[in-house]
Amino acid sequence: MLRSFAVVVGVLCLTGCPSGPPVQELSDARQAIAAATTAGATPSTSPDLYAAEAAINRAESHLEAKEYVRARLAAEEAKRHATAALTSVQHADAQPAGNAPVPQ
Repeated sequence: MLRSFAVVVGVLCLTGCPSGPPVQELSDARQAIAAATTAGATPSTSPDLYAAEAAINRAESHLEAKEYVRARLAAEEAKRHATAALTSVQHADAQPAGNAPVPQ
């Protein structure tokens, strides 16, 4: 009985705990930041890109400290901010210029 309980607890712990570094999450965040930057977002003009870069830096610091859960959360935050920065740039590009002459 005790052995079965130990096995169940062990399995639950393994399935509930991340097993290693958040490599995919960091890669996704870096790619999202690169896409936003390529689209024209800059940290000085986009608060979301600034936040994304700050979050990816935190994720890398957590990764170095082997704090994988915190690294994963920071990487996911970086991706969310980078995606928002990209969306903002795309919407700004889609808006007609306010002072542009109207063709006749």
